[in-house]
Amino acid sequence: MINIKELQKEVMRNKIEKGFNTTDVALEFCRAHEELSEAFSKFNRNHPGVAEEFADVAVFLLGMSEILGFDLEKELIRKIEINKNRKYKKEKSPDGKDVFIRVRTEEDP
Repeated sequence: MINIKELQKEVMRNKIEKGFNTTDVALEFCRAHEELSEAFSKFNRNHPGVAEEFADVAVFLLGMSEILGFDLEKELIRKIEINKNRKYKKEKSPDGKDVFIRVRTEEDP
């Protein structure tokens, strides 16, 4: 089983070893966005390499989580549980397409 916390530390070790950014979080957001855009571009053009771009995005997310002191594994598990328990209803959009609208409950933030 993958230990995401250990992956966070490994990403940070590599960033330090290679002299990559470890302090400018805004830059890391931009770089993660850039990688996600590259993934979309490859997907949109039916080019290979989408999964590798996803991995690049994940590396940036792991690095930012480590820089900011977040336990990404814990947050992922928490968010997956939240999403599993959310309720949705199907409605028609103005253009006639089916869309799913989240049903808000008292538990929702």
